[in-house]
Parts: sequence; structure tokens; C-alpha cells
Amino acid sequence: MKLAEVEENMKKTIEATQRSFNTIRTGRANPSLLDRVMVDYYGSETPLKSLANISTPDASTISIQPFDPSSVAAIERAIQLSDVGLTPNNDGSIIRLNIPPLTNDRRKELVKIAAKYAEEGKVAVRNIRRDAVDAIRKQEKASDISEDESRDLQDEVQKVTDKFVSRIDDLLKDKETDIMKV
Repeated sequence: MKLAEVEENMKKTIEATQRSFNTIRTGRANPSLLDRVMVDYYGSETPLKSLANISTPDASTISIQPFDPSSVAAIERAIQLSDVGLTPNNDGSIIRLNIPPLTNDRRKELVKIAAKYAEEGKVAVRNIRRDAVDAIRKQEKASDISEDESRDLQDEVQKVTDKFVSRIDDLLKDKETDIMKV
């Protein structure tokens, strides 16, 4: 396993963690809140963003305009069943989600959710590190590389891992600040 490969996989993990953070609401309307909403559309689970135009007309409203007007009820049901925690208002052709101001207790809950996402990201980074170190040890056992090279490569993998774990910590700090800002 090459170091560049390890870094690329860790970058993907950072991006996935960032996408998870984007699904946490921060008190203002953001279309990415609905990224994880899946709609049962003609018998198959379909992402909401591929069934409707999602926009934010103002800071406290998300507007959802389905491409197929017959899917309004299915979209409304999917939002109600999701973990978004918002009640859809349906006027027949457009669904509106009003984003209420966050209470202090809800902000603290969202910080905990963000911390959970960050921990999942760190675990994924550490799993990549473990796989890389295992591959290095196999190469050493097969006498493809020397013991010193093995140790040096493992140290490099650890440095890369530390860099990405600290980046996840920075992302978490930024998200916490964003959530707690009134």
C-alpha cells in the first residue's frame, strides 16, 4: 500500500465527515439538511435532491418543489419519517419547511451528534492506518522491505494519520462554533 493511496483514502474520509456535518442544522435554512432524506418513489428509495428542486428563499425556510407533482405526498411522508425533525407544510405543489430557532438544549444535542460524526470519521481514518500498517508488515515478513524501511513507513503512516485526525478535530470545532452561535 502506497502512502499516496493512504492519504487519498483519508481525504475521502474527511469529505464524508464534512458531508455528515452538513446534515446537522445550525439554526438557519440549508438545503444540505435534506441530503440524507430518501423518498420511496415508485417502489425504490431515491434521494430527495434528485426528485425536487430544493432552495432557501430566506434564512428560516427551505422550499421543496418536486419535478413530478404526484410525488408531493411521498416527499412529505419521507421528511416526516426522517431524522430531520422538521414538519413539512404542503400547499399542493410546493413543500415548505420552517426552521425554528434552536433552543440551547437542542444546540447541545446537535453538538453531541457532531461529535459522534467526528468520532466515526476518526475511526475510519484509524482503520485506514491499520490496513496500511498491516500491508507494510506483510511486506516486511515477505522480505520485500527491510525492518528499518518498515519502521520508517509505519512512522510516515502514523504522521499522516495524526494530520487527518487533527483536521477532523478542527472541522468539529468549527461546526460546534457554528451550532452554538445564536
